[in-house]
Amino acid sequence: MITRVHRRGSRVGGLLRYLWGPGKAEEHVNPHLVAAWDGAGSLSDLEPKVTASGRRSLRALTALLEQPVRAGYRPPTKFVWHASMRLAPEDRHRSVSDTTWASMAVEMLTEVGVATVATDPGLRWIAMRHADDHVHIVATLVREDGRTNWLRNDYPRCVKATYDVARRYNLHRRVPPADRTAHRRPHPAEVTKARRTGRAQTPRDELRRRVRTAVAAAGSQEEFFGRLRAAGVLVRLRHSSTDPRQITGYAVALPEARTADGKPVYFSGGRLAPDMTLPKLLLRWGTPTPLPAAPVVGRVERTAAMRQAAKVAATAAEDIRRDACAAPGRAQATAVAAADLVTSLAAAVEGDRRGPLHRAAEAFDRAARDLYGRVQKPTGRSQQMRAMSRLVALMGRISGDDDALVVLALVMDLARFADTLEQLRSAQQRLHQAEAARAAGDVLRLVAGGRQPAVTPPLTATSTPAPTVGGGRRTARGR
Repeated sequence: MITRVHRRGSRVGGLLRYLWGPGKAEEHVNPHLVAAWDGAGSLSDLEPKVTASGRRSLRALTALLEQPVRAGYRPPTKFVWHASMRLAPEDRHRSVSDTTWASMAVEMLTEVGVATVATDPGLRWIAMRHADDHVHIVATLVREDGRTNWLRNDYPRCVKATYDVARRYNLHRRVPPADRTAHRRPHPAEVTKARRTGRAQTPRDELRRRVRTAVAAAGSQEEFFGRLRAAGVLVRLRHSSTDPRQITGYAVALPEARTADGKPVYFSGGRLAPDMTLPKLLLRWGTPTPLPAAPVVGRVERTAAMRQAAKVAATAAEDIRRDACAAPGRAQATAVAAADLVTSLAAAVEGDRRGPLHRAAEAFDRAARDLYGRVQKPTGRSQQMRAMSRLVALMGRISGDDDALVVLALVMDLARFADTLEQLRSAQQRLHQAEAARAAGDVLRLVAGGRQPAVTPPLTATSTPAPTVGGGRRTARGR
């Protein structure tokens, strides 16, 4: 079940006429009330009557809902609040009665603050039903005592209240509240521009992938900025106003992504992901284990590095299972470092191609991120895991079949780590991240099982990234 909060309006009558009308495609069947505010009286008295012409008279119900607004002190311009509660497809086979819908709506609205008892002169609202799988809720935002209830942050409050209702009524699909672990999605204007210019990805998505790869392979801000420039990214640094030698932030841009007047479009780290600001990156890196600047790279060295990384990943999964309750901060730092290892492995195996390992790295990064963009201090295990991430990055591209077996073994260990992370997030009731960890584990197992190619073709192959904005082609409009 999910609740959608619609845009606020100023015409109660117009909204009611639509809800009790035939709908846009005759989809409204048997519209009727299922609940109303405490003290409203009988629902049969509130129900709009059918006139001699066959139409419903909505004037009485409109007047009752607007009465507090007319008598209120400086009411808002848009005082009509509209929301809809809808069942998920897997729950629509259930026969939900009007009484059950009324109970679910009242419980949700009470937790949000819309519904109150009769002794509290609160808002006037109604819940009506014209389909089997959803109900509509209409409320006016002026209380009966004349004060305005602005219902600030109404959407996150509705999501949390709906999740609680779905859990109490044992519904299959429960959408948990937002935990702010997801990265920022591209704006529709960015997607439209990327499609118009023939790009397979928006600049924001491409920059986030390149920045994440540089973060996983770097151990200091100097190395981080150097890797970004080596990857063809424009970097703009922000210096402290008190100490010009101190760098306090950064912004990145693609050379080919520019505005109409030819200026690069820069994105700060915080606009790419909540944990990519420079202060959080510095805390995330801590004091890295020193690595040789230019190690000898060969088949033996690469195989040894992959086996060492697999061993560390298996040990880190055991640490997470042990520290989940006693030391959640250590488990969190280890999970973030494991996400860096998956990112470095995806870059080493697939390069610029957005294959299955890149998709697993994106899901793993979401699953490992801490709530609200927080960053935990590094631990000995996380530093060891991060050293493996840097070592894999220094090994360079992996091509051919010589290293395929050792890569598949590392991928399988990371899949088991993803399963452990899913169990941790499920125990923490962070269900969005548990789902992301499950998705990452599924993709990694497909790669390890040989059902997805784990090693890219030779380096001379043409890069063909998977489309993220409709293939980068403009579709012809229907005539």
